[in-house]
Amino acid sequence: MQVSRGLAGDLAAVGQQARAAEALGFDLLTAEETAHEPFSRMTLAAEHTSRARIGSSVVIAFARSPYVMAHQAWALQKFSGGRFSLGLGTQVKGHIERRFSMEWGGQPGPRLRDYVLCMRAIWDTWQNGTKPAYEGPFYRFTLMNPTSSAGPIEHPEVNVVLAAVNPYNARLAGEVAQGIVLHSFTTPRYTHEVLLPAFEEGARRAGKSPAALEVRGGGFVVTGRDEQEVAVAREQARRRVSYYGSTRSYSAVMKLHGWDDEAALLHRLSVEGRWDEMTEVVTDEMLEQFAVVATWDEIPGALAERYGGVATSVAIGLEPRDGGEEEQVAALIEEIRGIPVYAGLGDPEWVG
Repeated sequence: MQVSRGLAGDLAAVGQQARAAEALGFDLLTAEETAHEPFSRMTLAAEHTSRARIGSSVVIAFARSPYVMAHQAWALQKFSGGRFSLGLGTQVKGHIERRFSMEWGGQPGPRLRDYVLCMRAIWDTWQNGTKPAYEGPFYRFTLMNPTSSAGPIEHPEVNVVLAAVNPYNARLAGEVAQGIVLHSFTTPRYTHEVLLPAFEEGARRAGKSPAALEVRGGGFVVTGRDEQEVAVAREQARRRVSYYGSTRSYSAVMKLHGWDDEAALLHRLSVEGRWDEMTEVVTDEMLEQFAVVATWDEIPGALAERYGGVATSVAIGLEPRDGGEEEQVAALIEEIRGIPVYAGLGDPEWVG
């Protein structure tokens, strides 16, 4: 099992943060597109490391054209020596239009398929000099001159993984990408009954072995040195669950568990801007489905129970304060790395 962590905080601290994380044994360092721009963080992380993979978790596809995204990914793949992994997500209509100031366009699943295929056509032209002749239902790439071409690189196979909350994008991840990013807003039951079967169906359509693909573990990992820290982290996770649960595009997760009324209430409260009241809707029972909750000492076993045979990597925040804690965190990472990884479901009767 690979162990990943996010790159957070001030941009000036990212280099040191990345070096320290690599020294502790983290395998994958990721940047997400929430409060901070991700590509500058990933570039700094690549500059200050030599072993760890660098990736996004995720960047928003529809906030950029396929050509702009292809350029940024190509540059990072070259700069990192082939360690880059492009995690893409679609976001939802409200954020694309009202936060990113872009047109939504509709049909996010089919549009994302076209987006990935268009990027691959661009990379093929840069690497192999093929004629730019891609024309899809949403995007086209039919013009390239020598002055504009980014040119070939040593590691041209850019790893693309797609975020998925719903089955269409899960199938798409198996079919056109090298893996799937399971959303934080998922449960073990939803993962086993909905997402992974769709993911494997997509892989089979493309003639791939699901076991050869990447599965980044979903859900929240709530941990701390002691029960007091865990309690604080648990409430932070409860707030995030309430936020995601208010999004109608993610309602299928709630519906599977019979939480339709709670989803409707969360959405209404979010529309009314009553954010603090939303956390009261998320019960302890609900939170346990969305999050692994354990102290540092307990976390390897808890992660093995939740992610063993289900993922190829898991994200966890472990911040040592001193040399003694650095040794402890390095040992925890090594223990987590021993968890068996996803190799295909193999147990369709799993019920959670």
